[in-house]
Amino acid sequence: MLRLVGYSLALIGFALQLTAQAPAPGPDVIVFLNGDKLAGRFVSSSGSSVKFKSDVLGDITVDWSKVKELHTSTKVAVIRKGVELHKHTGTSTIPQGTLSMENQSIQLVMPPPQPAQAIPVAEASVIVDQPSFEKAIQHPPGFLHGWAGAITLGGTFVNATQDNETFNGAINLVRADPAENWIAPRNRTIFDFSATYGELSQPATPTVKTSIFHGDAERDEYLSQRIFAFGQAAFDHNFSQGLHLQQLYGAGLGWTVIQDPNQTLDLKASMSYIRQQFQTAPDQDLVGSTFAEHYRRKFKRGLVADEQISITPTWNASSDYSAAFSALLALPVYKRLSVSTGIIDTFLNDPPAGFRKNSFQFNLGLAYTLH
Repeated sequence: MLRLVGYSLALIGFALQLTAQAPAPGPDVIVFLNGDKLAGRFVSSSGSSVKFKSDVLGDITVDWSKVKELHTSTKVAVIRKGVELHKHTGTSTIPQGTLSMENQSIQLVMPPPQPAQAIPVAEASVIVDQPSFEKAIQHPPGFLHGWAGAITLGGTFVNATQDNETFNGAINLVRADPAENWIAPRNRTIFDFSATYGELSQPATPTVKTSIFHGDAERDEYLSQRIFAFGQAAFDHNFSQGLHLQQLYGAGLGWTVIQDPNQTLDLKASMSYIRQQFQTAPDQDLVGSTFAEHYRRKFKRGLVADEQISITPTWNASSDYSAAFSALLALPVYKRLSVSTGIIDTFLNDPPAGFRKNSFQFNLGLAYTLH
């Protein structure tokens, strides 16, 4: 019995020794047309560009046209143009192996007995490392994971003859399932909340208050690669327009007109029920439609522009329509922190007497990116 235990311990020790002595995979290497070489790790490729993490320069993005050679020591997955992936797609249907690229042709060395494959760079839609590929296909995150967005805070303080305090903040969250844009979209959840509150006070003068908030939630279910059905709810309060609370509940169809790594454009149309409660006027129950557009664009150096327009005509009271416009610019300053500036303009055609139809805000704040 003791001899058997001794043999087992020896085998375990020998296996651990082999594992410890197994050489770590070497670095990936990228060679440019001018002959310069960089060692590091291949991250991914999408369309005409390559993302590479250099040991010296950090994260870089270059065009395939500027790359002479690329060699990876770890396995990657190559998704050809025209191939549509879905969650839980069998990973064996996608070629995977170590990659060498020369003369704009990819040589993918596959595990035996599969032969190597030659794939022109122009035919490769997406190239991603094998662990990321298998995780996205076989182990999608739960609902509490995968959220992206930003939290923004700003404020103004004045202490003089007049005292003025103004606070503004926003939370913008979106969760796409799946998160990878190279897998056919399944659903998307959106949550937005923004608020502005301020007081202007002066001795022997009534205090002037500003109180505005907007919140909305939306759930999109994709019927195809670009078409989706959605349900939404939105809530608005604007003390400056005499609006105590507006509730909107709607459902409709959307179309993703543009979808690429740098920009997206969505168009949406819905039928809505609207409940308006005013401070000094009778409440309104309205039936209408909402036509909306949302455009988001990423620029160099991490600059992000976000713009939205919505128009809500009402069918049972044609004069009670409303509209909204917002535009935001965010510029990274340190890691996940960005300086953000934006405008919000809301129009309400039926405010109580004595209130303006238009409400305009200009906000400047500090944003923290969640993902």
